[in-house]
Amino acid sequence: MATATVTETTPRTPASRPNLVSVGTIVWLSSELMFFAALFAMYFTVRSVDKGEGIHWPGAHLDLALGSINTTVLLLSSVTCQLGVFAVERGQIRRIGPLFRPRFWKLNWGLREWYVLSFLMGLYFVCGQGYEYLGLIHDHLTLSSSAYGSVFFIPTGFHGLHVTGGLIAFLFVLGRTYAAKTFTHEQQVTAIVVSYYWHFVDVVWIGLFTTIYLIH
Repeated sequence: MATATVTETTPRTPASRPNLVSVGTIVWLSSELMFFAALFAMYFTVRSVDKGEGIHWPGAHLDLALGSINTTVLLLSSVTCQLGVFAVERGQIRRIGPLFRPRFWKLNWGLREWYVLSFLMGLYFVCGQGYEYLGLIHDHLTLSSSAYGSVFFIPTGFHGLHVTGGLIAFLFVLGRTYAAKTFTHEQQVTAIVVSYYWHFVDVVWIGLFTTIYLIH
């Protein structure tokens, strides 16, 4: 009598592929990092040449207090942005209680509230940077007034444009949460990718602030 042989097969978990949007964003941010690295190199090259010729550095009176406040606000916006990511990862798009309930904000607020707050803080940074620009222009420091003017306005200006791009991305994500009836996985990925970008511009600004405002 033949005996049937039963072969047990171990179920295999399908390999998961990395999300192409996230990978593409990381690759793009790497190229942006190289772009800002070139701007840093430009700054230090001009600085060494000017100092070698006995030119006073920095070439303008920078408002360290204003710059410090702007930097603090921008860094805190990175924290609020990440709290928004935590909210969307647990599937919470909107707040589940009163708007102002400080003790329970971390669990009470959803993606919308945290991203709106991050947007407002980023907008404050851009406005603060614009206010400083007006003061420097009033003191006759412009892009073409001196080498220092060029190496100040070009890196900070490009960074300001990147921050503005991040603000537009926040509005895009927030708009989708109101326009869509359901919040899909693709929208969740978009919200997380925006946080990658926002953290990137924050890290770049730390380098710019340290280089331009603290190192003379």
